[in-house]
Amino acid sequence: MPEPLFSQLLNAVEQAISDNADEVTELDRVIGDGDHIINLQRGLAALKVIENDFLNLEWSEALMKVGTTLMSTMGGASGSLFGTLFISMAKEARGQKLDSTTFSAIFYQGVESVKNRGKAEIGEKTMLDTLIPVANCLKESIANEIEFKQLLKNLSEQAHAGMSSTKGMIATKGRASYLGERAIGHIDAGARSSQLMICAITEVLSQQTDLC
Repeated sequence: MPEPLFSQLLNAVEQAISDNADEVTELDRVIGDGDHIINLQRGLAALKVIENDFLNLEWSEALMKVGTTLMSTMGGASGSLFGTLFISMAKEARGQKLDSTTFSAIFYQGVESVKNRGKAEIGEKTMLDTLIPVANCLKESIANEIEFKQLLKNLSEQAHAGMSSTKGMIATKGRASYLGERAIGHIDAGARSSQLMICAITEVLSQQTDLC
């Protein structure tokens, strides 16, 4: 029996984070609090415990469950922000049929909520430097009717570009903001973990022939 899509996505994200845990921890140790990966892995582990609960959930309910689980288990700023992303998406998704157009609008709204919660914008050396370009790319690709696999490739490329752009930035949020120009030359840990998760998800989706 094929593995449920949610389990495939969760396993891929968990593996990507695990494979790169040392790198992201070092990024966070240099300009952050050093606990980003520990908190993220705690949230992912909590989702693994309840992954069978997602089998019979309508998709907006599933997004809400992801959001509330991350919010309650991760801790720290990242738990609040990732939780906000999914909870906002869940609220926006209520009563809507899942398709590429509605999902692009829902993800865009989720990212907008993260911006509001974190009082941050693109260019401030945060996870939003990955999330905002991806949300914009998804919205534009759907509007331009880009073929599905090319769309996924575009999203992956935007996630990489957004993450990489943080290396040259001065941080204005969180602990890194106290470093001033000393933060230049270091990639933001939240931007990197966001990129890893997005690319893990696009890789899984690219293998789903029934979605193409």
